Amino acid sequence: FDNSNIIHVEGKVDPIRDIEIINLELILSDLEIVNNRIGKIEKKALTTKDKDSLLELSVLKKCLEALEKNICLRNISFTDDEAIVLKSFNLLTSKPIIYIANVNEDEISSENNYVKAIREYAAKENSKVVVISARIEEELSELDDEDRLAFLSDLGLKMSGLDKVINETYDLLGLATYFTAGADEVRA
Repeated sequence: FDNSNIIHVEGKVDPIRDIEIINLELILSDLEIVNNRIGKIEKKALTTKDKDSLLELSVLKKCLEALEKNICLRNISFTDDEAIVLKSFNLLTSKPIIYIANVNEDEISSENNYVKAIREYAAKENSKVVVISARIEEELSELDDEDRLAFLSDLGLKMSGLDKVINETYDLLGLATYFTAGADEVRA
């Protein structure tokens, strides 16, 4: 959101540019890892013709090609075997992502143009967007449970932004909460 009291590093608000800057930094990190590993595995794969080494080299070259084109690996299709090899490297651009859009407190129930642009960008890579207001979250953190529910109700919200982020994260990671019950305690 636009606010003259907030100074932006780049001089003006542009969430897509900011996303792309962060993605570029992640791509550069992954490029370093991929290049280092190619340097180590290439000779072994080509001289021994080891099936696993050849597969690893193939996956790394596929990653290198995408990363050199500034394409995050989460936007590339991999076979099941390739995905297993890729997982061992923990490359940052292969991770699923949730975009958090911080809006002004009076825009929490509506979508401004920045949020619309982020949703369009996220849709292209099958990512999710959660809209929150950091100012509202700060106020909620200072309230007890009863006042928090009343405040959310007054705003027309069913849950806090933090709860939205938690729910989307659980969904993204395929997690579920279960409870154990015993004579002395109940745990999640």
